[in-house]
Amino acid sequence: MLKIRVQGTKSDIRWFRKRLEQHPQIAVLQVSDLFSNKGTTKYFRMYAEIEEKKGGR
Repeated sequence: MLKIRVQGTKSDIRWFRKRLEQHPQIAVLQVSDLFSNKGTTKYFRMYAEIEEKKGGR
């Protein structure tokens, strides 16, 4: 399992999450809400837990 942190604009994070969830070799186990970064109103962060799908090749 991998724990990843993604940073970017809300739209960039939503785009990446959608692509991640559609990937045939990746199982998305958990995704956090969006959190705002200190000192900016433009950039946010999200945390996700992922692993390789069994038989997804």
